[in-house]
Amino acid sequence: MNFGYFDDSNREFVITETKLPWPWINYLGNDGFFSLISPSAGGYCFYRDAKFRRITRYRYNSVPQDNGGRYFYINEEGCVWNPGWKPCRTALDSYECRHGMGYTRIRASKNQLDADLLFFVPNGVNAEVQKVVLTNSGSRTKRFKLFSFVEWCLWNAATDMENFQRNLSTGEVEVEGSVIYHKTEYRERLWPDSIPTGRVSSGRTTALTRPTVLCAGRAPTRLRTAGALLHRTASTWSWSRERAGRSYLSSVT
Repeated sequence: MNFGYFDDSNREFVITETKLPWPWINYLGNDGFFSLISPSAGGYCFYRDAKFRRITRYRYNSVPQDNGGRYFYINEEGCVWNPGWKPCRTALDSYECRHGMGYTRIRASKNQLDADLLFFVPNGVNAEVQKVVLTNSGSRTKRFKLFSFVEWCLWNAATDMENFQRNLSTGEVEVEGSVIYHKTEYRERLWPDSIPTGRVSSGRTTALTRPTVLCAGRAPTRLRTAGALLHRTASTWSWSRERAGRSYLSSVT
């Protein structure tokens, strides 16, 4: 089976199939901040040290493979899908991932709604930039919601997999406007947005009607949020955010 090809003119490896035998990873980074990203937008970020300064959660040997990452859920009148295919695994009308030098671009479409995701780490900035553009390629007006999802890692990747009670006790999140601050015993990191955020939720069971969708590969019947949490705090470590707009930038630091 042919999973992709080299595009020599653009210096990219192009992946055309969603069901890969292994997650094919692209490495993004500068002198301090690094990201690993798969064709499904799986992977993680870290600052200087992959074990002791891990920022987002990822399981190397998870079942199924390549579980965890920076996920975007699109809910168009009950049809929920991910541009990177996972974790919902909803069948896509088209899909393409391009791993380039210092960036990854994922393009997908479903029911004439086109999604274009761009990920890169800028030089001199300790952040991963995520840009999403949604385009209606049909003639009918579309109504949909866009959700983003990420799970924080409590800095030490090994401890993060072993002591969940400690994680829940030491991690705290605050929401101010369109910025989510994640505070730990080591230091803060944040998740800003370039457009106003609709609603946010700080837990799997609040954001997803079936939290097992992250590992079971089944699309939830619906996504939900618990309402605005502006200027409030919560002691937990996963975040879902509802967007209202066509495109946005998001970074983690």
